[in-house]
Amino acid sequence: MIILGLESSCDDTAAALLAERKILSSIVASQEKTHHPYGGVVPELASREHTENICFVVEQTLCEAGIDFPEIDAIAVTQGPGLMGALLVGLCYAKGLAFSLDIPLVGVNHLQGHMASIFFDHPQAEYPALSLVVSGGHTSLFYMRSDSEFEEIARTLDDAAGEALDKMAKLLGLGYPGGPVLDRLSGEGNPEVIRFSLPKISSGELAFSFSGLKSAAARVFWEAGWKPLSSESGSDVRTIPEEILDFIASYQKAVVDQILDRLQKALEGRDVASIHISGGVSCNSELRYRSQDLFQNLGVPVYFPNTSLTTDNAAMIALAGARRIENNQKDSWDLKANPNLPFYR
Repeated sequence: MIILGLESSCDDTAAALLAERKILSSIVASQEKTHHPYGGVVPELASREHTENICFVVEQTLCEAGIDFPEIDAIAVTQGPGLMGALLVGLCYAKGLAFSLDIPLVGVNHLQGHMASIFFDHPQAEYPALSLVVSGGHTSLFYMRSDSEFEEIARTLDDAAGEALDKMAKLLGLGYPGGPVLDRLSGEGNPEVIRFSLPKISSGELAFSFSGLKSAAARVFWEAGWKPLSSESGSDVRTIPEEILDFIASYQKAVVDQILDRLQKALEGRDVASIHISGGVSCNSELRYRSQDLFQNLGVPVYFPNTSLTTDNAAMIALAGARRIENNQKDSWDLKANPNLPFYR
């Protein structure tokens, strides 16, 4: 079975073709240059670019795989969560194409796509598992008993981890997206210079919260009298003062500290055979190194997707869609985009 996956939940227009869970081709049209001047994604601009890009991206994906439209057996498309206008572009295209080809259409939860991305490189990843989706828009932790049986056990109460990193990079003047820049620069600083405390959740629930950390770090920055850097500074570490590098390293350490703390707490009282970490922030070098070191010492393997599959892509949507199709699930033509889409049960 050849499945076409489509992803347009935020600012990347993506298409991919899968056959027997193998990627035949995967194309992503990034909108980074469009949104860079604004320091974040502008929903209206994102929707317009999706409209301009989607036909070309799909055609390039088919061309790269040597596949013609009539050879597609099913279409999987991101239904949500995401930006409404952006989601509608992908969903409307998918509906029109599926109807014209008379093939099944399945909607996919974007987070389930990230969770599925682990299995391209790690088909042996064991269940039950803790699956953390950590990105610019999401920080959610799931307990997975199988690929179709899972429950959300923690989510962020405010900012997502990737959002906290990007916003700090914006404060520093390092541009957007800033998380990868902070990751690179943090290796040049001392993460022990500034100690940021872990947030205490008054309700006692297992949850993430990065808003307080972001505010505390901003206060440290302004009270120290530091000035924002230029976006060019991120490409030349020699132009950045040592105290700023220490600040960056300390801030990133605090973000990773909280993620690892919540994962450790989630292990308590649960049978866990493996830990899966996906989403854009799963590319973070400190998170990868420290989580593998910590949990492998506890006897729990940690799996990450290939770095090319950590950001939004359509291959992961196609794989999650393949699982629904294998379970004899498909959606009707009244499938609707849902910016706050809950998980399928």
